[in-house]
Amino acid sequence: MNVTIAEEVLLLAHSEEEGKQLISGTQLDTALGGSILAELAINDRLELSDKKVSVKNAAPLGDPELDAVLARMAEDGKARRPVWWVQKVYSGKLRKRLLERLAAAEVLSEERAKVLGLFPTSRWPEVDGRVEAEIRARVAGVLGGAEPDARTAILIAVLHAANLDRKAFPGADKKRIKEIAEGQWAGDAVAKTIAAINSVILITATTAAVTATTTTT
Repeated sequence: MNVTIAEEVLLLAHSEEEGKQLISGTQLDTALGGSILAELAINDRLELSDKKVSVKNAAPLGDPELDAVLARMAEDGKARRPVWWVQKVYSGKLRKRLLERLAAAEVLSEERAKVLGLFPTSRWPEVDGRVEAEIRARVAGVLGGAEPDARTAILIAVLHAANLDRKAFPGADKKRIKEIAEGQWAGDAVAKTIAAINSVILITATTAAVTATTTTT
C-alpha cells in the first residue's frame, strides 16, 4: 500500500497494539501539515525555502489530500511563508480524515469509547502491521547509517521536530537523528525543505501552545 508522509507520521504517532496517540494533538496536527507541504515539495510541485513557498507545478499527484492543498495554493497564487500555509492546512479534521483513510484500507481500526462516560474518544490500533513495519525498517536502516533518500530524511526530520523521534525509535542515536534532521547530508533542495519544515513545526506548535495557555488563564 502506498501511503503519504503524513500517513507515515500518523502510524508512528500511535502505539501499535492499543492505538494510543504518543504526542499531543497540536504537535501531531502541525507535523501532518508540514508533511503535506514537504511531500508536495519533493514531488517537484513547490518551490520551498525557509522564507517563501510558491507553486512550481500545479499538476495533480492523484492523492485527494495533497491535490486539495496544491489546488488551494495554486488558486491563491502568492508566494507565502511556509508557516502561513501549514497554519491553513493543519487541523484535527485533517488528522481524522487520514486516520479514517488508513482504517478504510484496513491498516488501522477505530475503537470508540467515552471518557468518564461522557466525552467521546477514539483509539486506532493496527490491523495490518506490514505497512508500519516497512516504514520502520526504512527509517531504522537510515538511522543505522544507510544513505537516506529525500522521503525518509524528511520523515525523520518531521518526527524530530514534533518530538516523536525518541518515542517512535527510543534506541536511536541522537547524533544521527540530528544530522539527518538538520539536512547536513542533503543536496540544496532537500536541505531547504527540511529547514523550512523544522521551522514551520516549531513556530506553529509554539504559537498554538501559547494560544491555548492564554485562552485557559
